[in-house]
Amino acid sequence: MIHELRLFFIALQFLTRVPVPNWVGFEPAWLNRSARHFPAVGLCVGVASTVVLTLGRALLGPAVAVGLAMAASVLITGAFHEDGFADTCDALGGAVSRQRSLEIMKDSRIGAYGAIGLALMLGLKAATLVSLPLAAAVPALLLAHTASRAAAVVLMRVLPYAGDAAHAKAKPMAQRVENSEALVAAGWVALVSAALAWYAPQQVPALLAGLVLALAGTAWCALWLRRRLGGYTGDALGATQQITELLVLLGWLGMTRAA
Repeated sequence: MIHELRLFFIALQFLTRVPVPNWVGFEPAWLNRSARHFPAVGLCVGVASTVVLTLGRALLGPAVAVGLAMAASVLITGAFHEDGFADTCDALGGAVSRQRSLEIMKDSRIGAYGAIGLALMLGLKAATLVSLPLAAAVPALLLAHTASRAAAVVLMRVLPYAGDAAHAKAKPMAQRVENSEALVAAGWVALVSAALAWYAPQQVPALLAGLVLALAGTAWCALWLRRRLGGYTGDALGATQQITELLVLLGWLGMTRAA
């Protein structure tokens, strides 16, 4: 149990700017194994975002509340996933070779594809959340942040690393995770889904729609990345997280409006 808590803190440290206790320590192999708790970190980010959203709606109105909630999640993660999404848009937006795409991902500068893609991604998430009533936005955010981190873990299981593993910024993340890591990550999604279904049974159709779209988005990203890059990179994992997060929110909104 202590080791699992240590792995969670390592995942928290890797994916966010939240400080962790000194006793956690670090071993390179632990970082790869900590991927099992990426969805738990996503849940924590989702909780923080929903707290800001709830307070903001009560005090400032829905539009400002959504902006603050999104800003909170970006602040907590240091725009970790958004940066990966922008780099992936730059790398794969044009018709360039695999090698050139990998070179573009290493460039810290943002290009037209990245800027446009990021603006559209943030705009769509904001518009979706503004369109959801608070009672639906809260569970939608919790599921979206949890499931989207699990999507990244799935890619780390089914795809090889596409870049130069020897020069990867986080070398343990350039190694495929084991089935156990993917199963625990899926277990986190199942646990959160079950809790949300119990708490708000009337929203089960929306929850299922979000899960289906997250699965579809994960499969599409896996096929797309295999075709374009031959595998995943850290930036591609960030892009997958952003895409599946948006898909969960869109699925929830679609079912909410159809009800």
